[in-house]
Amino acid sequence: MFYTRYPAANASQIRRELGDLFDGLLRGWPVDWNASRGFPAVNLWEDDEAIRAEAELPGLNMNDIEVLVVGDELTIKGRRTSPENKDFTYHRRERGTGEFSRTLTLPYPVNADRVEATLKNGVMTLILPKAETARPRKITVKSN
Repeated sequence: MFYTRYPAANASQIRRELGDLFDGLLRGWPVDWNASRGFPAVNLWEDDEAIRAEAELPGLNMNDIEVLVVGDELTIKGRRTSPENKDFTYHRRERGTGEFSRTLTLPYPVNADRVEATLKNGVMTLILPKAETARPRKITVKSN
């Protein structure tokens, strides 16, 4: 540990180290991924036609994932299993196992019947077409 003239810097480092210690002690217990990490990490943006999302899901396949869309809510659920082989010792275990669920409120309602999801290289890409009521409309301006 290094020391500085700023006690707050040392307090932050001590807090991180204690957090790492307790994380190590609790490793393997049920993890609430929503509260602790916001798993999966998601990027969300829109264009005129759809809301688009990318979710990081390393090590999972589409059979492990469930995507639900209701109105303006997107839920990504799934399960990551532990390796079956127990003939090894972990030296570091940062990727959680078990069930996860993350619900995001979308900026607009979407057409749930037309949602598309693909998974490639551990990244799930979602295309969520906007509901007709959420799409921009061009209004013709009339003059007298």
